[in-house]
Amino acid sequence: MPDKSGVIGVSDHGGWAIFVSAARDGTLLDRRRVELVDDTLPSIPHHHEAQMLPMDAALALVERVRLSAERHAIRALDAEAAATPRILGIALRVCPQLPPTVAERIKDYRARNVADWVMYRQALAAAAEKRGWPVHWYDSKKVAAAASRALGFDFDAHFLQMRKAVGPPWNQDYKLAMAAAIEAAQSWTS
Repeated sequence: MPDKSGVIGVSDHGGWAIFVSAARDGTLLDRRRVELVDDTLPSIPHHHEAQMLPMDAALALVERVRLSAERHAIRALDAEAAATPRILGIALRVCPQLPPTVAERIKDYRARNVADWVMYRQALAAAAEKRGWPVHWYDSKKVAAAASRALGFDFDAHFLQMRKAVGPPWNQDYKLAMAAAIEAAQSWTS
């Protein structure tokens, strides 16, 4: 019987993410879009809404979004664990360095442009660690080549074949998430 263990590769956005669970050999185990914040809250508060509020209100808003992201991350990983019972871990994009406080992140132009994405990645990482799953941090610019090395053949060709076999949705977000899952699965099972 083939090994059905795999890694969840994640391609995240502001308030949502694509999960692709894949085995070491590139077998697709599951794919889904997950919401990472309540629909009553803004998805990119550092970048947008907090810019228009007094600092106390901005900090309170970011905290509400962060807590929502933590709850949604737990639910998303619970759902994935139900679909793919033998999860080895999760692969997330590397987080850029940020100033230490939320207030500094809101004020700093570069930081506020990435702080929301970092918040969602950190929520997913914390939820994974609570489940005992390791976190693999990947570089989105290098992950496709790393997946090709892990597979021993061209990842892009594998992805195109998979895309034809499973049909839409199967865009660049799914490709990035799958490459990350394959790279991480290789590193954890070798």
